[in-house]
Amino acid sequence: MRRSPRARRSSGNARSKRLLAAVGALAVFGGIAAVTQISSAGERRQSAKTRTVSSNCVQPSPGATSPGGRTSTTRTWQNGRWVRNHWGDGQMSVAECQSVKAGKAPVTTLASTVNCPDVTGRLPRIPDRARNEVDRNLALLKTQIDEVNRRLAAEGSRNGPAFVNNAILNPLADKRRATLNRIATAIGRVAQRPQGLDQLARCTVAAGNGGQNGGADNGGQNGGADNGGQNGGNDNAGGNNNGNALGVLAKDCGNSRLQPHDGFQNGNRCVSTAFGEVGAAANNPSLLITQFPNQVQRNQAFTLRVSTRNLVRDRFLAAGQGGYYLESSVLNGQGLTRGHFHTACRMLESTDTAPSNPEAVPAFFVATEDGRGGGRADEVVIQVPGLPQNGTAQCAVWAGDGSHRVPMMERANQTPAFDVVRIQVN
Repeated sequence: MRRSPRARRSSGNARSKRLLAAVGALAVFGGIAAVTQISSAGERRQSAKTRTVSSNCVQPSPGATSPGGRTSTTRTWQNGRWVRNHWGDGQMSVAECQSVKAGKAPVTTLASTVNCPDVTGRLPRIPDRARNEVDRNLALLKTQIDEVNRRLAAEGSRNGPAFVNNAILNPLADKRRATLNRIATAIGRVAQRPQGLDQLARCTVAAGNGGQNGGADNGGQNGGADNGGQNGGNDNAGGNNNGNALGVLAKDCGNSRLQPHDGFQNGNRCVSTAFGEVGAAANNPSLLITQFPNQVQRNQAFTLRVSTRNLVRDRFLAAGQGGYYLESSVLNGQGLTRGHFHTACRMLESTDTAPSNPEAVPAFFVATEDGRGGGRADEVVIQVPGLPQNGTAQCAVWAGDGSHRVPMMERANQTPAFDVVRIQVN
């Protein structure tokens, strides 16, 4: 709409006032815009720096619960301390997760029970003349375990590690040793006496998430770990190849077409978490399976003994709760990697070619974290409840940092902290 000549000839004083008001409004708006932009940039920097564990309760992936569908984390009593076993890397069931978030104990928390080596599977063919006495003593072994379990349920959670070891496990081992000796003697009267049964005398204690944990509860809960996410710039161009003949394809996720990784176990994502700290070569983790059976029966329980060195087993961010690849690798004050280790057994389709099903859930998997480990070698016993399928099992053990990556090494020609054995299942 055109203004009349009279309207256009308004006083210079009024025009000056309008100009001053407009300039003032623009200044105020510009200040607001500047503050908003700075605040938003700060929020973006903060969100890029910190990715906390998700608060959602999600359905665990297949094979993520402990044997028998128990809790996501159980404990075994070994060498005077609790060893935490994180099944499926700590993936809770939805009900268990919701219970924990409501401030309650996990709905599937178990009372302490003893785990004893299988005796029946270690016996030779029992002669008929020894059958009654052997069966009577096998029944006595079960009675001994039942009695100890009742005592653990009544007293174990109220007392410390010394009580469990001295008042429960040691007397049980003595009773079992005497009973096993009677079994060997009964068979030895009419056939060749079985050897090594006394090695089956000692039992361990398994427990759920509740109760005491021997003062080594350093891992398991993420606490919003603020170690990952820094991209360190968008230097993806590959200009500096550090003397390599090939250009660097990428140093961060700046140009990736994949969506960001969110801490859960999903593929086709780009992980922006920084690698973190790498120790000196002499301090890099090492690992060895020191004892394992060459052959087991189907569904027969067995154990693997694992020795680790330079791995402080005190850091575990539950992958099933958004802790996967979330945290950068961290060293302790002595320059040793903080983390845990994993054990998995899978059945091989063939021993002539690489497996064609890398996505398959293993027949057994557990992550172990107990607050121990250091510069000197020590040992942890892994209890495998049995493998359900005949064939050749590949049982592997490998170290992981707090967010489940194989620990980095100073040099490329060092051997990673892993070991693998094959066990025949008949």
